[in-house]
Parts: sequence; C-alpha cells; structure tokens
Amino acid sequence: MNQKEVKEIIELVASHQIAELEIERSGFKLRIKTVHSQPTAPVMPVVTAVHHEQSHPVSFVTPATAPPVHPATGNLTFEATPAPVAAPQPENLHKVTAPIVGTLYRAPNPNAKSFVEIGSRVQPGTVLCIIEAMKLMNEIEADVAGEIVEIHQENGKPVEYGQVLFTIRQD
Repeated sequence: MNQKEVKEIIELVASHQIAELEIERSGFKLRIKTVHSQPTAPVMPVVTAVHHEQSHPVSFVTPATAPPVHPATGNLTFEATPAPVAAPQPENLHKVTAPIVGTLYRAPNPNAKSFVEIGSRVQPGTVLCIIEAMKLMNEIEADVAGEIVEIHQENGKPVEYGQVLFTIRQD
C-alpha cells in the first residue's frame, strides 16, 4: 500500500464520518479511528500503520458490516453511522488526580471518619485523602475551593499516577 492509497483512504473515512476502519494486506496493517476534540469540531482521523513480516488478508472493521461495492463504478460505498459525540463537561468541574502511585486511604486511620465525602466543602489545602507509597504517607490536598461531587476511587485500593481521585465543583 503506497502513500497515495493511504491518503485516499483517510480522506474517504473523514468525509463519510466512519468511526473506525482497519485494513491488513501483504504484511501491512492500517487502522484509522476518528477522534472528536469538541462536539462541533470536524472529525479528525487517527491513523496507525504497522508493517508485518507475514502477509495477512484484507479485512475491514466499520460500525456496520463491510462496505458494499457500487454497481456502476465498482468503487466502495459507505453508509456509516457517525461516531458518537461525548457530552460536554461543565467548565467548573475540577479533577484531582493522583500525583504518585500507591494505596489510597480516605481516612487517617481505619477507625477514623473519612477526610471528605460527597457534598463536603473544601478549600485549597484541605486534605482529601492519603496515598501510601513505599511506607510514606502522602497527604493529597485540594487545590481549588468548592464542593466534592464525585469520589472516583475506593478506600484501601491501589491508584496509578494521573488517575482521577475526586471531582470538585469549583466555587
């Protein structure tokens, strides 16, 4: 598959708003998946191409079945379902993420009350939880003022770097 064919396929996917397409042929794999950056933004295809040593048959993956061939021209025709658009998030919601990998504790000790609950009012510096990493207890503090609207992680469970812990509706 040459660069011109890949470009034509990308343009076809973008113009017909196809959610996902995958082609494998002669040791070459091409995968195109559309990404919506904003609800009103045009569809932007993401292309992944991999060259394999062994050959593979051509296969298509689309939201429906493989596309039919137009009887007059012999070209592929697409009747694809547009990719779903995510609902916009309110701008005043702030996500608190884990700054380190470790075990999350929502209270200072097993018998104590949780630092915060859904509906709790917080200020910058309010302790939200503790993450234990290598026997060190790291207090995770709010960096904005507002109300806790969602708690994403369970007490005593491991968390990864960047994982969302709390959602705060800012004042």
